Formats: sequence, C-alpha cells, structure tokens
Amino acid sequence: MKKRVFSGIRPTGRIHLGNYLGAVQNYVAMQDEYDCIYCVVDIHALTTLEDTHLLKDNVREQMIDLLAAGLDPDKCILFVQSHVPEVTELFTLLGMATPLSWLLRVPTFKEKAKQQPHNVNYGLVGYPVLMTADIVLYKAEAVPVGEDQLPHLELAREIVRRFNDQFGPTFPEPKGKLTSFPMVVGLDGRDKMSKSLNNHIELAATPEETMKKVMSAVTDPARRLRSDPGHPEVCNIYKLQKHFSPAIVDEIASECQSASRGCVDCKKQLGAAINEYLAPLRARRAEIAADQAYIDKVIKEGAEKARAIARVTMVEVKQKMGLL
Repeated sequence: MKKRVFSGIRPTGRIHLGNYLGAVQNYVAMQDEYDCIYCVVDIHALTTLEDTHLLKDNVREQMIDLLAAGLDPDKCILFVQSHVPEVTELFTLLGMATPLSWLLRVPTFKEKAKQQPHNVNYGLVGYPVLMTADIVLYKAEAVPVGEDQLPHLELAREIVRRFNDQFGPTFPEPKGKLTSFPMVVGLDGRDKMSKSLNNHIELAATPEETMKKVMSAVTDPARRLRSDPGHPEVCNIYKLQKHFSPAIVDEIASECQSASRGCVDCKKQLGAAINEYLAPLRARRAEIAADQAYIDKVIKEGAEKARAIARVTMVEVKQKMGLL
C-alpha cells in the first residue's frame, strides 16, 4: 500500500520559482510513488491577510499554476482547504490538546508577530495546530516541505504524540520530505524568495517580465567592476544557474572566477534559460486558464474526495475523545 503524503500552499499570489523549486516539483514527482493529497490553504492565508478581496482569485490562480506544473487530478487529490470544513473542526479539537507554550516558542510565529504587530491574531498563534489538522485529517505519513517549515512539522509531531497519549493511538507521526532545492533565496540575495518581499519570479510571468526581474537581481556583493574576479559560491544568480543551466554550470563558475564572464552577461543567460525552462509550463497554463469549467470540476471533485476521507477520520477522533 502506498504511503500517503499531504502538503499545502498558501494562496497569497501566483506560484513563484521559490515555491516551485522548493516544493511543487516534488509534489509532481511524488504522484506515482505515493498516495498524494495537495491543498490550497486559503484559511492559513487569513492569518496574515487583512484585505481578502483578491483571495478567491488567488486560489484559482494557484490551482491553475499547480495543474500547469504537472499535478494530475487522476493521480492525486487536489482541493481548496476551506471546502473541507472538517479541518476547522479538527483544528478546534487538537487545540484542546496543545499547550499554548508550545505555540509561542515557534520561530516563525515570533517573526510574523514582529512583521505585523498590529495583527497578532489567534489564527497566527494557532497556525501550527491548523497545519497539523491539515496533515492528520488525512492520516498523512510524509509531508514534502521546505526547510523553513520543519519547526512547524516537528511541532505537528509533538501534537500528534500528545493526542495519541491522551486519547489512544489515532494519527501517524508525519515526517518531512525535503526537496533537493529546499530553500530558494530571493533576487535580493538576502531573504528567501517571497511574494511579500517582491524578490520573486512568478511561473506565469511573461518572458519580458522574467528577464526584467533577473536583470534587477543582486549578484556577488564583492564584485564591483567587470574586471573583478567573481565568487560564484556566494552569488545568488549562480545558485539559480545550477538548476536552470546545469550543463554549463562549471563553465559559468570558471568564467566568473576569471572575470571573463560579467554579471550582466550571466543574468541575461540565466533569464533566457529560465524562460526556456518555463515555456512548456506557460503554454499548458494558458490552455488550462481558458477552460474555466475544467478548473471548477477539479476544485469540486477534489473537495469531494478529500471530504470522504475527512469524515471517516472525524468519526474516529470524536469517538476517541468521548464526543460520540
């Protein structure tokens, strides 16, 4: 029997290269080997969004991106989080077994609280509990994640252990499955690629937009002149070259170190390589976006399949907790 995996992605905008390299390409690769359940986690997005007028559109855009990237509704369950209300019910029940002190120590909570001090809401504090509910509602054993999500996943494992100790064996302890490109640095060269920091490249961007973004990227900070030798090991552009230009990456490093390749030339070559790599995906995306009925069908049927599993889990949970 195949192991079940679950993962979700926040609909704060279209999917970018960081999402794709850090998670989505792994989603696609796992479809044949695992029983895969993937979700656009719109409720999670509410923990940081105060203006939600774009949320519904963002959900659809992400569904289109995921389908274009290669997720196949015949091979995996693909749905929208809020369309399976059992997850919020389980979130509440798991909250009864989760000490507040566990949640307050999570590094990402502290970071988000600093970023939005005017909006430190209950959902933000309880984010890891909802994440746990997402996973264990489907009794997933593995979670494809980026490195930044490992603290949340470890807390999910602690919550599972505590629940199982209190109410009897119910959920498997989920394990993280890192991708080969687990954390993608943004074009600013400092932080991870992120929509909120505007240091990203969307999969759906036009070739012109992609090239403009790449040309604005920070490179080797120590290389001030074209004649200065470069240090590819510290250059963000070089890190991306490893993925998009693997056949010539050694040549790029050598030319950079000898100053025979300038940063502008390197950026132009990378922009062209990214556009070539994404061309088939962008073509598929255009076809999918034009078929609104197909998108509706995928969203509806995905939720129905997910709810069928979720209902069974909730009966068991309520019985274990003495609610049934």
